[in-house]
Amino acid sequence: MINQVIARKAETQLLEEMYEHDSSDFISITGRRRVGKTFLIDTLFKNRIDFKMVGVQNRSQETQLNNFGRVMSRLKGTSPKEEMYENWQFAFFALEDYLISLGTDKKRVVFFDELPWLSTSKSGFLDALGYFWNSWAERENILLIICGSAASWMINKVVRNKGGLHNRVTQRIHLEPFTLSETRNYLRTKNFDYGNYDITETYMAMGGIPFYLNKLKPNLSVAENIESVAFHQGGLLRDEFHSLYAALFDNSERHVDIIRALSRHHFGLDRNQIIKETSLSNGGGLSRTLEELEFSGFIHGYYYFNKKKRFKRYRLIDEYSNFYLKFIETNKEEGSGIWEGIRNQQRYISWRGYAFENLGLRHLPQIRKALGISGVSTVTSTFYHRGNEFAQGLQIDLLIERADRAINLCEFKFYNSVISLTSDQIKGFRDRKQAFRQLTGTDRTLFTSLISPYGINPKSNKGGVVNQSVTLEDLFQET
Repeated sequence: MINQVIARKAETQLLEEMYEHDSSDFISITGRRRVGKTFLIDTLFKNRIDFKMVGVQNRSQETQLNNFGRVMSRLKGTSPKEEMYENWQFAFFALEDYLISLGTDKKRVVFFDELPWLSTSKSGFLDALGYFWNSWAERENILLIICGSAASWMINKVVRNKGGLHNRVTQRIHLEPFTLSETRNYLRTKNFDYGNYDITETYMAMGGIPFYLNKLKPNLSVAENIESVAFHQGGLLRDEFHSLYAALFDNSERHVDIIRALSRHHFGLDRNQIIKETSLSNGGGLSRTLEELEFSGFIHGYYYFNKKKRFKRYRLIDEYSNFYLKFIETNKEEGSGIWEGIRNQQRYISWRGYAFENLGLRHLPQIRKALGISGVSTVTSTFYHRGNEFAQGLQIDLLIERADRAINLCEFKFYNSVISLTSDQIKGFRDRKQAFRQLTGTDRTLFTSLISPYGINPKSNKGGVVNQSVTLEDLFQET
């Protein structure tokens, strides 16, 4: 079980530091469904958890309180009938008494999992939890950990809201999907012999979601594994999309509408375009929906080069959602062997180029490190010129603007071998740089940076048109 913790070094170190504190800490853990929040806490603390309560979705306050009593009866060795509580205030009084009985010679760990499901409407749960913390726990060497997959609730009550638990939480951890490096480490502990290229193909289809990766089998190829989990009857990813957003967000139909719209526009959409595509109304509701999707890592919001911040564009970067809407949803009834046929089609070749760009957006620290600018302040943006009678259209998906007055114009190409640049490609890079300078009027130093699996043949890089080459070896580095 230690495998996944190996891939969570920063979070593990922080949690261990909190455990060693001589004072109390109140920790909230957020992150999308299936990202491994519960597994991290259960695995890291193992037998050190003194009390754990798991909320159940769509259950009444009475059911949640009965479940609390069952946990308490097992810990105390009493009959469940002796641990029946009228409300959450009495339940927390009982928890306080139980923790006192354990003594004070060690840190006592309390873990409430799926907290949003415990805090049912008008239940008084949050008030009771707040009173438990303020009146006793914060002075008694307690490590209180809360987490939940319901992103809307966690954002509103813990992360953004000024009320609720906002002022009580002392440490926030947002659990991201695995990076490429973490994914490789995880798969190696499960006896996979995949190389970086195969891991990248796997990642582009399902992302760094531990629960998804755990369904893969080391004796199958990448194509066989994707066929099994995404297209076979009963495969996890075949129908995961329908429950993914509903478990995370209130009124998830709005979120799904935006996700579907963005999946049809690889370069992304701005707010007005999203409204046009989805027929959603403009206002605070749309702002909250976009914020929740961005906070949860499904979409990436970025700005146009040299534009004010209101010119924000959103792009769907969740690997699984992209893959599902592009391939799984439209091919569910095709039968076995469907993936082998799809991956030989031009639409797959085109899609993986876009998916590789998204992968790069998830690994910007690795790209900056490979470019040698980790210590330089940077801002990322994008550039788009529609084209007119005076100039051709130009699209650059990633610009890295640097404090040293330089800009990296990043180009992504997903090839399965070293790239030998053709004369047309060399001309294209030169024209691209020149067009960007003319259209923007910038006088900064411009560098062309190529991001590809295996890099370029140096002999083909005539005139050094590509200034830096970033490869999978770079993207797999830890930062």
